[in-house]
Amino acid sequence: MGPRKKSNKFHALVGSSGDDLVQRLSEPKDYINELSHEVLCHIFRYLPMKDIMCMECLSRKLREAVTLYLRVVKVVDLCAGHWWEYMPSGFTDSSFLLLLKKMPDLEQLYGLHPRYLERRRIRGFEAFSIPGVLEALQACPNLLGVETSHLELVEAIWNYMPQVHILGKFRNRNGAFPIPAENKLTIPINAKIQTLHLVGVNVPEIPCVSMLRHLYLKWVRLTKPQPFKDFLCVSLRTFVMRNCAGPTNSLKYVPLITGLASARNLEQLELVRVPFLGGLIQHVVEDSWRSGGFRNLHTIAFGACKNALEVDLGYLIITAARRLHELRIQPSLTKDGVFSALKMAELEFPQFETLHLGYVDEFLLQCKMSHSELVKYGLADVIENPGIITDIGIKVVNEVFTNIKYLLIYNCPHLHNPHHWITDQSRWSRLVDLTLVRCHAIKLESFSQFVELLPSLEFICLDQMFREPPKGCARVGLSAGTGIGVSSALVSNQNSNNDNEDHHHHNEANMPPPPINNINNQRRRQQQQHNGPSGLVQQCRSACANVPKPSQVISDSDSEEEEGLVSRLMPPSCLEQPASCTKGDARYRSQPEGTSKGKTPLRRGNNVAISMAVSDQPKAHAAENSCEKSCQVTSEQIKADMKAATDSSRRSSGKGVTTEAAEATTRPGASGTSEDTPASRTGVRTMTGSLVRVGPAGATSGHAEGAERPSVPLSSGPANVDSVEPRVGAVNNDPRIPGPQTGQGKRQPSSAVASGSQQENFVPRRPLTRSCTRTSSVSLVSETARPRMAVRRKRMADKSTSTSDPVTEDDHVQILSLKSKNLVGITLTNCGITDLVLKDCPKMMFIHATRCRVLKHLRVESAPIVNRFDYAQCKKLDMEQVLDQILRMPPERNRIIYMRPMHQIDSVALERQLFQGPYPYHIAIVHEFSNPPNIRNKVRIRSWMDTIANISQELIKYEFFPEATRTEEDVKKFPKYPWGRDIYTLEGLVDGAPYSMITDFPWLRTLRAADPNGYSRYDFEDDESTTIYAPRRKGQLSADICMETIGEEISERRQSKRGVFQRVVVLFLHHCDTPGEPVDDDYI
Repeated sequence: MGPRKKSNKFHALVGSSGDDLVQRLSEPKDYINELSHEVLCHIFRYLPMKDIMCMECLSRKLREAVTLYLRVVKVVDLCAGHWWEYMPSGFTDSSFLLLLKKMPDLEQLYGLHPRYLERRRIRGFEAFSIPGVLEALQACPNLLGVETSHLELVEAIWNYMPQVHILGKFRNRNGAFPIPAENKLTIPINAKIQTLHLVGVNVPEIPCVSMLRHLYLKWVRLTKPQPFKDFLCVSLRTFVMRNCAGPTNSLKYVPLITGLASARNLEQLELVRVPFLGGLIQHVVEDSWRSGGFRNLHTIAFGACKNALEVDLGYLIITAARRLHELRIQPSLTKDGVFSALKMAELEFPQFETLHLGYVDEFLLQCKMSHSELVKYGLADVIENPGIITDIGIKVVNEVFTNIKYLLIYNCPHLHNPHHWITDQSRWSRLVDLTLVRCHAIKLESFSQFVELLPSLEFICLDQMFREPPKGCARVGLSAGTGIGVSSALVSNQNSNNDNEDHHHHNEANMPPPPINNINNQRRRQQQQHNGPSGLVQQCRSACANVPKPSQVISDSDSEEEEGLVSRLMPPSCLEQPASCTKGDARYRSQPEGTSKGKTPLRRGNNVAISMAVSDQPKAHAAENSCEKSCQVTSEQIKADMKAATDSSRRSSGKGVTTEAAEATTRPGASGTSEDTPASRTGVRTMTGSLVRVGPAGATSGHAEGAERPSVPLSSGPANVDSVEPRVGAVNNDPRIPGPQTGQGKRQPSSAVASGSQQENFVPRRPLTRSCTRTSSVSLVSETARPRMAVRRKRMADKSTSTSDPVTEDDHVQILSLKSKNLVGITLTNCGITDLVLKDCPKMMFIHATRCRVLKHLRVESAPIVNRFDYAQCKKLDMEQVLDQILRMPPERNRIIYMRPMHQIDSVALERQLFQGPYPYHIAIVHEFSNPPNIRNKVRIRSWMDTIANISQELIKYEFFPEATRTEEDVKKFPKYPWGRDIYTLEGLVDGAPYSMITDFPWLRTLRAADPNGYSRYDFEDDESTTIYAPRRKGQLSADICMETIGEEISERRQSKRGVFQRVVVLFLHHCDTPGEPVDDDYI
């Protein structure tokens, strides 16, 4: 039948018409079937096993070639080299056996990573089971090794096929913490395995495995009471033990350390939360170093080892000095003495590069479990304190490790002045990468000097550094940033309605200290005592800029619930009387319980009485004082604070506190001050002021921004909440206009007080937002005085403050100034700087800032090639200022700016700013709305934005194409849309999320619309349906190839004399955080 069919086909072909003949001859010829079996088998070596098996179905010749190939193949990979993936699904016991029977010469089987295996065969059901896999493997007589990641399968291979090696790295894929009970593995003594990486597994013991080279134990529970009694791995090169649940008795780790000393080729030793006996390593090193123990170590890491001593670490370092590359030291060993002792040893470390001080394992940093929970799950009972190394110790570090390249310091609160780390013996000449995390006491100015002095520094990473002082810290006497928190620790907070208590506790140890001004402290103390529960203080901004600004008048009022709370907590006698004073010694005044708003300051003061203070000092004086004081609180001040607190508590307990407010208002002399008060010593004139009946939340004060004038407190006592008296307060902010004064003891009606200064300065009823106080320069319009209404009022407390007081301070200005000849990039995370200044950074290429709450401004003085800017979740970033700074840089590079704003963006105003401004770039604004954030478009844009610019550069340099300009004259010439640019919009979807791109990029529309050329590549996953522009799909791989496609557009532009810019800028706005709540994102 076969030959006859062929003959018929041939005759039909010959007898057909000429057209049919041409059509048949033009069909593609089947070259594959003409190849020999040997050639086909050679081709199969480069194909994945899945594709080879599919070849069987295509033709008889290919099926024969596949059979021949499988008969001689010795090495098979079921995952095609992707060891992290699973093998193809669909196998059953019978099909897998059939496949391996076709490979009688198989020696090495890689990629045996089944997604699921049954423990035993199921009768009447065709499944993929462990017995079935073992049967198939036993059908290969020459099998030497198998690569797998299945715990039960590897144990079965060890038990039933002990001669088979476990290839590659064995790493189980179902590890977790807490350790799952079903994850079990028993390691036999004769196990043929070189790399064992166990995560979240229950193991009885670690025996003597002679072949083992690399042992990683993470979250491993060692179930036997003596898990290391037979431990001896002489071939071991890597030993890592992290957060394992082992025996709590330190003596049971002695065989582990002695066994490690027997591994003469040990190169990496990492012990995290291993409670070995303190001093044990010292003695083992003394016994074994002559025979090579620990001599070849290049990585040593100690983390949370409860009993580790300095001598243990020191002996290991000294023994491994010749080959040591990397050292990670836990906080308890991060101290000056370790490095001083190493310096005295006078050793050389020729290969040392990386030092991590205060090392804490990432699991402990990211784990949300409490310490007691970790101990309950079997981990060692360890609580880490911060490292106590000082500037002196860091200075010695470079004297010991002269070739250090990478330095990471975590949570060392006793480091203050980095520029002191550099001496004649300690130059840090090879330091390339510097990472500082949670070193809160480091001074910003000193750090800037340090960076300038480092000759080879390329990368800076700052995390939780230079934290801003908590709002209102100075006024309540907190020792912010010292980690001690004297006032908050010693004085009880009597206000039960404290919204910001949690924030205070978080900020206390992590915030840098605020500037301290003794004059302001005295004045704040007076005012806090005068004004009662919610008396407000005029806050002074840190006087980094002494520019006079129009003074603002601000009324702060708390919420109505607080006023009601005060009225409920206070006794009726206090509600009837407007003020309170102490009996006997008036130096320490106490408020009735329930009325104390915030913490009581601890600085000593002399006799304080109800008065109105007006300063005679010039404006600049207060500003200078607020900056001159150091931010650090000295130990003498702390001792004084503690002594004052003790005295205060003793006095208040010994003397009853009574409220005699009526007496204070009627008796002459009650408001008089002694001659030696702090106010009189510092030149503050105290005078009597009329008492106005204002409710607890109605105290008012003038607020002059920029610390122009000292505070003018208006004394008030708690009044009846239901009172219908007008809520009026007069504040005199102008020294030329005398304030209303009356004789002592006389009481004026509140309306008379109001009329005295209502025309000049009137306090509005509604509170101002911080942004209004910063931007408004117009005096506020007064309201007519009217009876108080029961209206809910917004709290003025900023949620990031350390107190619940209504605080309207501006953010403390902290400027990070960078000047470095080799600096390439800086990464800022959770830092408290407000301004970043690039003074002279000729090699700087990128800036990344993430979650920097108060970062606002960027100033670029000289950084010509910086081209990547990432600002993610920076709440207060001044986008207009930052974009203006970047776009005003000379157009020497293409630049991409990635921003994730946390508020709504006025896109029309943004387009006007960028496209109308004097910026010599082609500009693209991309709005991305994916949530959770997708970075596909962002990454792809980087690959083709340079191509667009390269086309323009080629045309300008070699084709005499006109170059566009963007001077101030050009800006004036085009005052309206499209501002002299060819602006268009591209829109689409990426993974279901919309995007839009507003741009004046030339060439892009033509390139997107073009058909693929001969260079097109379809191995790339993107096309125009999944991203803005996919040049590889089009074959547009270079500027030269693209210019062949856009010839027509080039001619049109040349004829219309429309020039192009040589450089482009892309602003990529990701709107996933716009509602104000940051979205979790792995990419940042």
